[in-house]
Amino acid sequence: MNRSISCLIALMLMSSLGAGPVQAQTATVVDGSRAISCTATGSTATALRRVAAPIGGASTDSAVVIQKAIDAASRQGGGTVQLAAGTYMVSRPLLLRSGVALKGAGTSTRVKAGPLFLKNRGPFGGHPLITTNGATKVTISDLVADQSGDTLNGNTAHRLHEYLIDVRYTDDALVQRVTTVNPFTYSIAVVASTNFCVRNSVTSVSTSGKYNQLDGIHIFDSSFGVVQGNTVDQGSGSDGDDGLVAHSIEEPVHDVAYLNNKVRGGRHGSAMQIAAGAAGAYNLTIKGNVFWGSPKGLVTGYYGARGVVRNIQVRDNAFRDNAGRSVDFFGAVSQVVLAGNTACRSGSFNVTAGSGNRIDGRATC
Repeated sequence: MNRSISCLIALMLMSSLGAGPVQAQTATVVDGSRAISCTATGSTATALRRVAAPIGGASTDSAVVIQKAIDAASRQGGGTVQLAAGTYMVSRPLLLRSGVALKGAGTSTRVKAGPLFLKNRGPFGGHPLITTNGATKVTISDLVADQSGDTLNGNTAHRLHEYLIDVRYTDDALVQRVTTVNPFTYSIAVVASTNFCVRNSVTSVSTSGKYNQLDGIHIFDSSFGVVQGNTVDQGSGSDGDDGLVAHSIEEPVHDVAYLNNKVRGGRHGSAMQIAAGAAGAYNLTIKGNVFWGSPKGLVTGYYGARGVVRNIQVRDNAFRDNAGRSVDFFGAVSQVVLAGNTACRSGSFNVTAGSGNRIDGRATC
């Protein structure tokens, strides 16, 4: 999924620990880190299809009605499927088509997995609530996505095959102002995709003792994207895992910026992990984030063959109340630069020796 994109980097003022996600602002980086931009536009089609709240309320299965609206919009060249305020119970995954935006009215619109949801699977055998599998120019925005992991038993053998919000094999995807609740898998995942933005969204985990590996925003084998202004809290219950993840399996994860997010990792993980398989990771910018209240801060992890992690900028982040190290980069890492980061009641900064690795200007409080 490699491609060249000439671009700017998206920046915002860092939110305080207690604040919600803030609106994105675009600016040119002046601190020497590489330039990356949020180039994704998502759907730009102007046709509008409205879906009214179900007359029977949350007991009515809305999957067929919503899917028909998505399919019809795509056949006509794209458009917006607008969900009114209300709860839309679905018995199967929603498949977003090329050129289509699925939008709600904000947190008053809830798409919720119904009691029959686990009887139907997505394209890869899992249980995504919304998937973009193979589509291009798509948007998911302004709604609550509820996987009902608090009431359903999501512990199936295939639960990690697909994810709550699943952006997969997609070019030009925009996920914004989406709130995910009650997950039994990763909350928002971008898989084998390019040119994407996940911004101003909220993930949380509140269950305890039911699941494991409940990551917040997980980027797999993907490139040229921005994860910006999100509030990720995997620590409310005991089931949460990593907050943010950059993960390579078959392809490197590269040219992705994690900007101005507020992140708490769960009991099983870290605030952020660069999870490098054989394909490795490179050209990542991690800037202006608040990583707080986690077992570990920002770490490298390795799965199977250890790929190379290189050209990583870690700048102007705040690490607060993390039990372990604030930063721990080990393994085959090079050109890792830490600059302007602060640690408050949080652990040390560690980067193993390697070409171009350095720690500049850290502070404690």
